[in-house]
Amino acid sequence: MSFINNILGTPLGWLFYLCYEILGNYGMAILLFTLLIKALTFPVSIASQINAIKMVKLFPQLEDLKGRYADNPKLYGQELKKLYKREKYNTFIGMLPLLIQIPIILGVINVMYNPLRHLLRLDSSTIGILTGKAVELNGGAPLGYGAQLKVMEFVQADPSAFASLADNGVIARIVDFKMDFLGMNLSAFPDFTSLLLLVPVASALSALLMCVLQNRFYVLQQEQGPVGKWGMTVFLVAFSGYFAFVVPVGIGVFWVASNLLTIAVLFLCNGLYDPKKYIDMENRSHRRVPLSKEEKKARKLDKAEARAREKKDVARFYAAANKHLVFYSESSGFYKYFSAIIDYVLAHSEITVHYVTSDIRDQVFAIEHPRFAAYYVAGNGLIPFMMRMDADMVIMTMPDLQQYHIKRSLIRKDAEYIYLDHGMTSFHMMLREGALDHYDTIFCYGPNHIEEIRAMEEVYKLPAKKLVETGYGLLDKLLTSVAALPTKDNEVSKILIAPSWQKDNLMEFCLNETLEPLLGLGYEIVLRPHPEFVKRFPGKMQAIAARYGDRQREGLVIETDFASNESVYTADVVITDWSSIAQEFSYATKKPSLFINTPMKVMNPEYKKIPLEPLDLSLRSEIGVAVDVEDLQRLPEVIARLLGEREAYKVKITQVLENNIFNIGVSDRAAGEYIIGRLTTEAAVMIPDNGRCETQLISRQDNRRPAVDS
Repeated sequence: MSFINNILGTPLGWLFYLCYEILGNYGMAILLFTLLIKALTFPVSIASQINAIKMVKLFPQLEDLKGRYADNPKLYGQELKKLYKREKYNTFIGMLPLLIQIPIILGVINVMYNPLRHLLRLDSSTIGILTGKAVELNGGAPLGYGAQLKVMEFVQADPSAFASLADNGVIARIVDFKMDFLGMNLSAFPDFTSLLLLVPVASALSALLMCVLQNRFYVLQQEQGPVGKWGMTVFLVAFSGYFAFVVPVGIGVFWVASNLLTIAVLFLCNGLYDPKKYIDMENRSHRRVPLSKEEKKARKLDKAEARAREKKDVARFYAAANKHLVFYSESSGFYKYFSAIIDYVLAHSEITVHYVTSDIRDQVFAIEHPRFAAYYVAGNGLIPFMMRMDADMVIMTMPDLQQYHIKRSLIRKDAEYIYLDHGMTSFHMMLREGALDHYDTIFCYGPNHIEEIRAMEEVYKLPAKKLVETGYGLLDKLLTSVAALPTKDNEVSKILIAPSWQKDNLMEFCLNETLEPLLGLGYEIVLRPHPEFVKRFPGKMQAIAARYGDRQREGLVIETDFASNESVYTADVVITDWSSIAQEFSYATKKPSLFINTPMKVMNPEYKKIPLEPLDLSLRSEIGVAVDVEDLQRLPEVIARLLGEREAYKVKITQVLENNIFNIGVSDRAAGEYIIGRLTTEAAVMIPDNGRCETQLISRQDNRRPAVDS
């Protein structure tokens, strides 16, 4: 209490005393006091307005971050800090008005509860003597927190009782001090039997008016959804009414005046810094359509179903004995990278495959095989689940093991963690620094993976990993699928535009500049966004569909149904940015790719520490051509040249494929034999530290049981 009295009450007490000395009226002094406080805190209000405008301008980028890192909260937090730092947004300034309001109201309460000290400027000894006499007149009962108000009440009722305790001038000043205003005693407390109840009512109504106007005119409140807006409104109205009911009327008058002046400050800030000058208020793609009641109900049911399913599956997983082989998948779409390997293991061994997925709708739950078990584990439950992993071997496509939320097992230090990449890309440029450091084994698609891993081990002084020549199972499937397609040429040349979904992708960076030169030239143009783009950025996808939906007459088709890849592999040319779709398309069809040099997709800014040119860069000139964003008007002539050189590209790409991918057509066998050999002490094909291919017997020095699951 002494802290509030000295640190908060003293300066505010002097300010209130000054107001009273100027006006000589307690009620008018409260109004002037409130006005001066608003004036003194106005710079904070201006700073908050500027900060709020910055925040609203950042909303689209915030939505991007949420979409791109929805499955990695830690990385989202890191990227959020970088964004705030880059844009000079200060989260503290946004909270400053509230942080200042709290000590101010505490100080105001202290001032108005202690008028003898702050307004009549009596010394503490005199106040103590008068308080002691008031306690005596009160029958010895304590006077409570409003002791000085009670003292004034006793003195004004019977001045003679206090005449011998203090100077007559002091007693006279107390008797003459009036706390009436507009017919109200501002030192009294409201109750349901007097007109003083109007003050709490006015407090609630002023709060309601303030919130309604803030919801409409304050730039940050405008962006809130209905629940956020009206939830805060209900709270503030209820709080204001209750607060003004339990304190003296004078404090209630201060609160009413403060609410009304906050409205004035709102319009003054908008006049000085009009959000419309800084923000396109009408065209903000980040805004989402509110969910309907049916959608909200469905989501609630889905969450309940997911929790029940996860609890059941976790128990079932831990109950299974002798878990030798576990695959972990982020979503249903990742099964395609594992499927060929899983099929080989099931067909050539007695090993049971335990498949953990974070997608409750994963296609794997439809698989019926006596030695294939699928489990659903997601969200926060995945973290402890992975830390308690009890398996000999864990295979994942997720990099950054141990760096973020997915950790190695704490109970099986000997578990072998294997990384299987889900794109034919360069490890040292397309994965974050250290992304593979905590894996034991890497399934390598081509020579570049081996060279990159060994180079990273040398540069960062890392222990050697087991590197296995596997090849790329998805490519094998694509080769088979494409071979089964009709061999006839398209009557109309088909151009596929298939970008990535990461930052600065073609869809967001230069879609219009890419499309416009090609539309109306007689091509069939298929715009096929990345599935993750469609899922994570529905607002942007809707805007694109609205903008180009009427261009079918010029040959444009927007394809968001990913059930079939036929449109991909029947195309004559693919246009992309930094997506690995180019390698998949060109390797599978032997047709050229056209790369647009959008800002380079680099997950590791330190990639140049590794003295190797990333395959993502070198391949651009081997399987097609690259065009700078500034030269997109040249697309028609570049496309025409690529179409005219199809036969030459067919020969060239065939050779590039053979040079860059291991075990074409039999990658499942290469990976499957390693897994079976490792788990059953069979021989496995490996790349030892010297980089030469050889068959090496892997001895089992650990205490694992033979891999025949029960």
